[in-house]
Amino acid sequence: MKRWECFLVILVIAVSQVLAADTNDTPDFTQTFQAQCAALAQAAESKGTMTVPGRDGWLFLASELRHLGVGPFWGESAAKVSRAIKPDQADPLPAIADFHDQLTAMGVELLVVPVPPKAIIYPDGLLDKVPCDPTGRLARLDVALQAFYGQLRIKGIHVLDLTPVFMKNRSNPEGALFCQQDSHWSGAGCVLAATEIGRQLSATFNDRPKQAFTGQWDTVEISGDLWQALGDPKPPREQVRIRRVSRAGQLGAVEPPANSPVILLGDSHGLVFHGGDDMLAKDAGLSDQLALELGFPVDLVAVRGSGATPARINLLRRAQKDPNYWAGKKWVVWCFAAREFTESDGWRKVPIKP
Repeated sequence: MKRWECFLVILVIAVSQVLAADTNDTPDFTQTFQAQCAALAQAAESKGTMTVPGRDGWLFLASELRHLGVGPFWGESAAKVSRAIKPDQADPLPAIADFHDQLTAMGVELLVVPVPPKAIIYPDGLLDKVPCDPTGRLARLDVALQAFYGQLRIKGIHVLDLTPVFMKNRSNPEGALFCQQDSHWSGAGCVLAATEIGRQLSATFNDRPKQAFTGQWDTVEISGDLWQALGDPKPPREQVRIRRVSRAGQLGAVEPPANSPVILLGDSHGLVFHGGDDMLAKDAGLSDQLALELGFPVDLVAVRGSGATPARINLLRRAQKDPNYWAGKKWVVWCFAAREFTESDGWRKVPIKP
């Protein structure tokens, strides 16, 4: 990154911090919110449950609240707060930077897309009192995440921070952007994320022929993972809206080919509403929505576990099986839950070619 670009990034971060400091009671509440998240996570884990009940039917993932409760999680702070098995793999910054550098050397762009924590978009679903800015909008409370994204950008890494657009659209006509009873985003959240990712990538593929995809909204009843972890009696199952994507009028036709110029890498946020069974539905996940946005299928490399190290190991295995795997690749979209920065088993440096 050029010197003036570094200066611009630092200036943007400084301005955002000043603006945040000008928000009514936000700095004090941010610390309170962090402490409340930590306490709720600790209480849930002491009971042996992953589910933290909120308000008005909202359920939250204990490990995600723990992540929001630890504060800074990179550099010297990493080993103190991370759940990585090995202390030298606690800091996500070196592994992400190494992955970026490997891709850059091959002429491939990296877009890091952390999925915002549900409690940041819907803090009023967790707590009775939440702060608002002078315009009456909910204040943004993920101070540590914002600072970390700034660190990534200083290193020249493209980060798509979905939090501002998610907060702006949290009252979506097709429903909330996160499932109330599941730890993943909703069908509406998938669509909004794909729209924003598509905007980042579209200029690269302006001249690429587009295939015809269509989307049709549907309502499905889900058995969310947080709902399943509740004791009995359970509330009624949640119904969510999803947009099923088809090609040439055939549902299920959006099958991501290995020769796609775009790789969608990550955790189960790339599988939910796409993989079926415990992934809740088919044909309506992030990869399906990206096919609709871009006009061609993407190469899906997602895992049900951690999107940190295991996902990149799967990517390496693809290249080991096919020596020409990286031919024609233009972008890697790395999408995973933001909680992975502290809640994964660790952030190893993984080669992307045999």
